[in-house]
Amino acid sequence: MNENRESEMLAAAADALAALLPSAESLTAGPRQRPADGIIPPDEETVSAGLSTAVVASFVGEVSVDLAVVLGDTETILPAAGSEPSQVSLADVLRPALNAAAAELGTGVLGEVRVEDASALFDDEETAIFALSTDGRVAGWFGARLRRNGVVAGAHPISQEAMIGKLGRINNVEMTLTVEIGRTRMAVRDVLALEPGAVIELDRSAGAPADVLLNGRIIAHGEIVVVDQDYAVRITKILDVAEGLV
Repeated sequence: MNENRESEMLAAAADALAALLPSAESLTAGPRQRPADGIIPPDEETVSAGLSTAVVASFVGEVSVDLAVVLGDTETILPAAGSEPSQVSLADVLRPALNAAAAELGTGVLGEVRVEDASALFDDEETAIFALSTDGRVAGWFGARLRRNGVVAGAHPISQEAMIGKLGRINNVEMTLTVEIGRTRMAVRDVLALEPGAVIELDRSAGAPADVLLNGRIIAHGEIVVVDQDYAVRITKILDVAEGLV
């Protein structure tokens, strides 16, 4: 993929994210402009103060990209999404916007969305930074850093021998295996309105295979069975790398 195509793709991801960010005012995304006089405007100072609590995630697929969103005023985001700060995390509220950004990056999987310090990502020269603005005021930043062959652009790739040696250290590390029978998308206000007895319709018909996920990535399909009165899954198909990214 050439640089122009990469730039267009990241710009489209920024536009998609800005369109879905819950905000009292509509936000637009554009390349971050550094002040010519070196003096940082007050609104950007406010955004910079939020770098330690940015919402970040990694996308792995046709391309691999580290994503981060930092907002200057998070106190207005949760109410705009119809939520109270004590009831839902900022990562949960911003995940739909990050999903929209990830959809512009091609086939792949968006990993865990979490809150953490994104200073290093925004300081990296390889990171494309977009200003999230309203009425000429910068309300936040969106950062996207492309990885080349699974590593940060500009980093030195690790040799196969070294990789095998490093993987040997984690042979006994436990990972989370999840079986998913379906998904749905709901507004936060609808989730908060759920009560015992409510029925949530999923996006999969009865009898369709369940997905088997390892740390959030699909690795196999299977069917739900019962073994000694416990639910279990019988593996029916193991996916290769390309299929697992779909």
